[in-house]
Amino acid sequence: MVLIENQLERTDHDHLGKLLTYSAGLQAITVVWLAAHFRDEHRAALDWLNAITPDRFRFFGLEIELWKIGNSSVAPKFNIVSMPNDWSRSVSPAISGVKRSETKLRQLEYWTGLQSALDAQNGQVKGNRKPQPQHWMDYPIGRTGFHLSAVMHSREKCIRVELYISGEKASERHDFLERKKNEIEHELGHSLEWSDQLPTATDRRIAYYRRDVDPDDESDWSTQHEWLAKHLNQMHRVFVQRVRDV
Repeated sequence: MVLIENQLERTDHDHLGKLLTYSAGLQAITVVWLAAHFRDEHRAALDWLNAITPDRFRFFGLEIELWKIGNSSVAPKFNIVSMPNDWSRSVSPAISGVKRSETKLRQLEYWTGLQSALDAQNGQVKGNRKPQPQHWMDYPIGRTGFHLSAVMHSREKCIRVELYISGEKASERHDFLERKKNEIEHELGHSLEWSDQLPTATDRRIAYYRRDVDPDDESDWSTQHEWLAKHLNQMHRVFVQRVRDV
């Protein structure tokens, strides 16, 4: 059962209540809240529901835009502002019955520690994302095609935070933000590495590295987690409105 709650205006508490009431009555497994614009507290509520409910339940928040190109008919464009943490990367064979390697288990432990550090800092980036057995963790920033990531590389002995930009307009959107490079780096208090991927890559990222650290050194995890949490929140503060303006 899929429940879709339509609200062609700014989200409000009344529709959040209806969403939960109807979901309970219908025993819906997948819940979609569609609105013209999501308030931060309602996006956070969906993120929280995705974090605390069993994996079989899925909550999506979608903003709708109307696009018209030339003389074409008006068409809807749906932007995902909230979704289950592993949806975009893990709509693939389930790993629940597969024995995880020691590396995967350590990755789970590493990201569990980061979530605790984010909770302790109590910033805009919440520690309510379900840790995954991989070398990155993604966090929403309120617009589809953009997300924040924390990344750790044991082989390269580094960690980083980044604003990741995906989709066919990634290069254009990256360039728009890079034109504001001086003011962005002034607000952050340090320089960033702009689009440090291969030139042929479609996606783009704006990253801040901490090098010469070992993600395999468990004794240093608390320091690494504090650094990642601090800079994820700083990146969110500096980019959240600029991402909306792109």
